[in-house]
Amino acid sequence: MTVTDLPEVPRLEPMVELEWSRAIELPLDARAATSPAELRTAWVHRAAEDRVLALYRAARSHDEVVPSPWWLRAVAAGLLPSREDGFRVEDRIDALLCRRPGWEFVPWAADGESGYWEFMPSEGGRTGHRIPTTIVTTDRHPGWIDVLPAHSGPTPEPIAVPGLAGLRARLGEFEAVR
Repeated sequence: MTVTDLPEVPRLEPMVELEWSRAIELPLDARAATSPAELRTAWVHRAAEDRVLALYRAARSHDEVVPSPWWLRAVAAGLLPSREDGFRVEDRIDALLCRRPGWEFVPWAADGESGYWEFMPSEGGRTGHRIPTTIVTTDRHPGWIDVLPAHSGPTPEPIAVPGLAGLRARLGEFEAVR
């Protein structure tokens, strides 16, 4: 029997897309998280940052846009020094909002994202049910915070907020829309 007579054995190669999907996957109990810190249970949150960046870049080489946390996109682009800096942004927003009545952390954001906060009193409004005022973290600008005003029609353009100090300064304005 020669090598050419042997049955062909299939070669298995890891699919970077599948590997990335597993890297951002959260357990089902993550939906009960009440803060961003409680949501940080996926591989992208715990693995060595250089390994996370390498896998993210490999996944992006096949597709320009892959589900990923805002802070990872910012770190990969050189806009944010580290994942820990992103975690700090989220934790500071959470610390500010959890002391104020009406704000709730929502852990079930899009795949890979870090959750967001909603101002529940803005949900009802005069016209009935609507999307409440929402605060999301973003890599869109160096303030890292966007606010989506309460709305019932098309999603409005996000308001770019210049960091935690900017959010603190305008929070009363964002909460006044009911």
